[in-house]
Amino acid sequence: MKINEVVAVVTGGASGIGETVAKYFAAQGAKVVIGDVVQEQIDRVVGEIKAAGGKAVGVKTDVTKDADVAALMDTAVTAFGAINVVVPCAGIIRDGVMINTDKETGKVKRVMETDQFRAVIEVNLIGSFITLREAARRMVDNKWQGVLFTISSVNKVGQVGQINYSSTKAAVAIWPRILAGEFQMKGIKGIRVMGIAPGYVGTPMVKGMNQDALNEILKDVHIGRLIEPEEIARAIAMVVENEAFDGTCLEITGGVTFGARAIAK
Repeated sequence: MKINEVVAVVTGGASGIGETVAKYFAAQGAKVVIGDVVQEQIDRVVGEIKAAGGKAVGVKTDVTKDADVAALMDTAVTAFGAINVVVPCAGIIRDGVMINTDKETGKVKRVMETDQFRAVIEVNLIGSFITLREAARRMVDNKWQGVLFTISSVNKVGQVGQINYSSTKAAVAIWPRILAGEFQMKGIKGIRVMGIAPGYVGTPMVKGMNQDALNEILKDVHIGRLIEPEEIARAIAMVVENEAFDGTCLEITGGVTFGARAIAK
């Protein structure tokens, strides 16, 4: 499968890693369908892709809503006639520790609220499930070949202060093995499932964080720098074009060694 032959659906495609993936695929000749929650950002990215000679459409999509995701997939089929690659980059963070204590009394003064935990689960985990399910049902019924991705994180190993986020990223990291096994059991061929686990990526949000904290993180990255978003996009494209990648999670971290320790300092 070649990138210029595919229809790629990217959620969270109007910012961050998702935007870079969408633009990279379009630049390689893929037809791209972008789902995101901010219409103005969708219009900007679709406009920039088209201005560069690419093909793209966008749909305002809340990935936690079945109907929104179904409409996104139907748009891909209507606009470009297929679905081949699905990259669910939509995700949020709501960091915090489960129990926060007062320094003087040692008593609990604040907790992570259930809504703070649930919001991350809804978008990162349930949203990814709905996205892959709605794509897979159309791909299977129409015998469209391709790759379903999950977007995990180096923090799937368990990051202090991210009990909600790390839980979602650990979960989606094991989905490729489960889904590839289910497809094998049901005789579904031609649809591969792969996880991508980025390390610390140089998105505008990360580059704009406290620079002292960022430098501490980079001390524990073997290559000594942030991963560029385009490096993630190129890795995803490599997986699409190499059929040997299936049923596992690929880490793209630049050699994170003691990342959890660096964050916890």
